[in-house]
Amino acid sequence: MANLNLNIAKKNTYDVIVIGSGASGGWAAKEFCDRGLKTLVLERGRQVKHVEDYPTASKAPWEFEHRGTVSLADKQGFSGSGFMREETKHWALPDDEQPVVYEKPFRWTRGYHVGGKSLLWARQTQRWSDFDFEGPVRDGFATDWPIRYKDIEPWYEHVEKFAGIAGFNDNLAELPNSLVQPGFELNCLEQHFKETLAKVYGNRWVISGRCAHLTDPQEIHFQQGRGRCLSQRQCNRGCNYGGYFSSNASTLPWAAKTGNLTLRPHSVVHSIIYDDKKSKAIGVNVIDSNSHEMIPFYAKVIFVNGSTINTNAILMNSLSNRFPNGLGNDSGLLGKFIAWHNYRGTANASFDGFKDKKTAGGNPSNAYIPRFRNVQRQETDFLRGYAVGVGGGRGEYSRQTGIGDTLRDNLLNRQWGNWNISAWMMGETVPTEQNHIRLHGDLKDKYGIPQIVFSCDWTENDVKMVKDFREQMQEMFEKAGFQQIRTADSKSAPGADIHEMGGVRMGKNPATSLLNEWNQLHACKNVFVTDGACMTSTGTQNPTLTFMALAARAANHAVDELKKKNL
Repeated sequence: MANLNLNIAKKNTYDVIVIGSGASGGWAAKEFCDRGLKTLVLERGRQVKHVEDYPTASKAPWEFEHRGTVSLADKQGFSGSGFMREETKHWALPDDEQPVVYEKPFRWTRGYHVGGKSLLWARQTQRWSDFDFEGPVRDGFATDWPIRYKDIEPWYEHVEKFAGIAGFNDNLAELPNSLVQPGFELNCLEQHFKETLAKVYGNRWVISGRCAHLTDPQEIHFQQGRGRCLSQRQCNRGCNYGGYFSSNASTLPWAAKTGNLTLRPHSVVHSIIYDDKKSKAIGVNVIDSNSHEMIPFYAKVIFVNGSTINTNAILMNSLSNRFPNGLGNDSGLLGKFIAWHNYRGTANASFDGFKDKKTAGGNPSNAYIPRFRNVQRQETDFLRGYAVGVGGGRGEYSRQTGIGDTLRDNLLNRQWGNWNISAWMMGETVPTEQNHIRLHGDLKDKYGIPQIVFSCDWTENDVKMVKDFREQMQEMFEKAGFQQIRTADSKSAPGADIHEMGGVRMGKNPATSLLNEWNQLHACKNVFVTDGACMTSTGTQNPTLTFMALAARAANHAVDELKKKNL
C-alpha cells in the first residue's frame, strides 16, 4: 500500500498547479509552460476546445429552432433564465451544480468550462493608471496597493502584444496608452458627442474603447492560429477565427504546444493541502465531478485563479493546524472587502440630425468616457468615480399599417429612424469589511463542499455616485443637443457586471492584507492569487487586462524564485 501511494503521488506531481483555466489562469499556464515547468491546469467544468466546441458560432437566426428564444421547458433548473438565449445556452450553469446562499440579493455569473469567462467577457482592455493604484491611500479608504503603474507597465505590454488589442492611444494621464492595432472608429453621432465634450468641458473625453480583438494580426497571432476579427458581434458564442482573445484560442493552445501542459477538466477543487512540518502548501485536493472521487495532486507552486468568489472559498476551505480559519488567513480578512462595479446608472436620448448618414457593419467595441470625477482632487460628496460606456446608432423600422399588398410593402420597405445614443456607468465601489462572503456551517453542495454565503450590498457612496452619473449625463446630453433624454437607476442587485473583486487583497502590511506585491500569500509564499480576488480596489476600468498582467508578472516571479530555491 505504501508503494502504491508513492506511485500515485509521483504520477500526480507537477512543478506547478494552476486552479482555473480562464483569462488569468490561462496566462499563468502559458508563462510556466514557456519557461519549461510541468504545469497542471485544473478546471471544474467540461472541456471546450477552440472551434470544435462552439456549436452556435456564425449560425444565422433561421438556423435556430426557436429563433433564439429558449423554451420554458429548457429554462427549468436555471436561475436568471430570463436572460437565456439559444445562441449561448450551452454556457449556462444549472442551479444544482453549485447552490449558494444569498443573505442579500447578488447576481453571480460563473463560467464552468475550459476557458471560463474568457469566452463570456466584454473584451474591454483599458489600462489602470496611478490615479487608480493610489486611490486608497489618497482618500484613506481600503488599504494601500503594494505596487504602482511602473511595476505593471511592462506586463501590460507583454500581455497586449500577445493578446492583440484594437484601439487608439489617446495620451490621457488617467488612461495610459497601450500597444494597439487599428481601432474601431467612432460613428458620426459619437464623434459629435466627443467634439461637444472637448469644447464644453476640456477634461471629458469620448474615445473608442480598446478591446481584445485582432484588426491587424501579427506573426505572433498567426503562430497562435488566430485570424482577424470580422466584426460579426457574436463573440459570446465562441469565435471560430480566434478574432478576440480567449484562453481557448490563445494561451492554453500555446501552452499545450510546449509539451508541458496537462489540462484536467471536471476537476472541482476542494482545498489546498498544507504541510505543517514543511510550512508550505504541497498540493491540491480535487473531486472528480464525474466519479466524485477525491484525488490529490502535488506541486511546488500553486496558483489560485478560480475567479474571485471561488478563489476565496477554496482558501477558506483549506484548513490545517497552522491555518484553522483558512489558508493564509492570519489577518482574519479572508473573504472580506468584496467589491464589484456599479452599473446601475443608464441614460438614453435621440438626435434629430445626420439624416444623410447611417452605420454599416458591426463594431465589437463601443465609445468610452474615462473617469473624470475625483481624478486630480476630491470634488464630489462621494469617493472615487465612474467611467461611461457610450453607444450611438441609427435603427430601422417598418410601418405596420394597411392590409394586403400595402401592408406587405410597408413591412418590407424599412425606413430609417432617428439617431439614438445610450450610456451606462461603470462605477468604482469602495470595498467595505461588511461586504463579504463566508462558508456555511451546515449546508454543502453535491460534492460535500460547504456552500458559499453572500452578504454584499450597496453603500450610500454607490447611491450618490448613481445620482451624479444621472445628473452629469443629463447635462452632457443637453449640451450635445440631444432630445428625449432619459436617465435611470436600475437598482439592480450587486454583481450584475461579472466584475467581482477582492477578499484576498494585496497590500504591504500582513495585518491588513493577505497578498504581497508579487501576489504571494504573506503567510504561505508558494501560493499565489492572481485573479480578481487579489484586487485591493476596483478602479473604473474593465479589470481583466489587469488580472492577466498581474498573472504573467507573478508567474515569472515564481519561476525565478523556484530557481533560487526560495519556494
